[in-house]
Amino acid sequence: MPLNSRAQSVPINLGERSYSIAIGPGLLGDPASFDDAPRASAAVIVSNTTVAPLYAQRLVQALTGKYAQIHQVVLPDGEAYKTLETLNQIFDAVLAHGCDRKTVLYALGGGVVGDMTGFAAASYMRGVPFVQVPTTLLAQVDSSVGGKTGINHPLGKNMIGAFYQPRLVVCDLNTLRTLPDRELSAGLAEVIKYGPIADLAFLDWIEANLDALLARDPAALAHAVKRSCEIKAWVVGQDERESGLRAILNFGHTFGHAIEAGLGYGEWLHGEAVGCGMVMAARLSLRLGLVDAAFVQRLTALVARAGLPVRAPVLDTQDNAGRYLALMRVDKKAEGGEIKFVVIDGSGSAQVRGAADSLVREVIAESCMP
Repeated sequence: MPLNSRAQSVPINLGERSYSIAIGPGLLGDPASFDDAPRASAAVIVSNTTVAPLYAQRLVQALTGKYAQIHQVVLPDGEAYKTLETLNQIFDAVLAHGCDRKTVLYALGGGVVGDMTGFAAASYMRGVPFVQVPTTLLAQVDSSVGGKTGINHPLGKNMIGAFYQPRLVVCDLNTLRTLPDRELSAGLAEVIKYGPIADLAFLDWIEANLDALLARDPAALAHAVKRSCEIKAWVVGQDERESGLRAILNFGHTFGHAIEAGLGYGEWLHGEAVGCGMVMAARLSLRLGLVDAAFVQRLTALVARAGLPVRAPVLDTQDNAGRYLALMRVDKKAEGGEIKFVVIDGSGSAQVRGAADSLVREVIAESCMP
């Protein structure tokens, strides 16, 4: 475990694939943070053009002494590059360096870097170890934890990938200081998500502390990251491969992924699409008789306060709802062409169920109104 006295740890209990999430300030540059990382002759740090200049050298210094060789791969930054072509840049590098199957990949960056590095690790030589070092709030509270890896396809988000767990996750809260405001808000969407699906007391806390989170108060951010990871660890520990319970973590994502694919990847940040998607899913929950209008308004107000969009974009001027529905049918939760939505009941729990197209069309129409 990290020697940093301010670090906290959240365990992910998955039997022989168990690992820990270290959370605290100053972890990235501390060699002790990586004492639990696998040993090998070589490590490969995968980052992007934004994060690498800020933090790559610090990670290299922390890992020096643990690996005889440390290589770097710097990818272009953004959701638009979460593609097979970019993934191949990682494979090109590990092959060019003659990396063996004990080589450890380090994902240094946000969700895109983490997802692609994890998928590369799952695929190269049929599996090499990797470590997540997330540098965005969204990655620290969600995408770096739980082993979902993958890339986008023009027809659907994250449709190509694998479940593959990291060996360690190291969340250095100091990296959030350099996060653009828009990225911070995007991360808060995934924090907010945990309240309606699992912990209404946490939702109360977020409402009371949102200004502190937006101001990047260290104590507030530390609690938000830790509690989010605890909830995700609880869910993933019961349902690693999303055969049931884990699907609730996709609250807001069915609508959100349609927004991302429909606008073009990168036009809206993932967290922005999820924030708006949560409002839409709450409105669907209202129409299904699961929540009252006051709860929908409460969630909508919180998402807006976090700096996230609450009005959905028009994806097609001729048949906007039809375009949304078509995109949502290309979703990993869809079964036999039926769209499955994560809906909430207002008591801190969620369920996955279908809904009549007519109800979904009403939600889309309301959500896209000026």
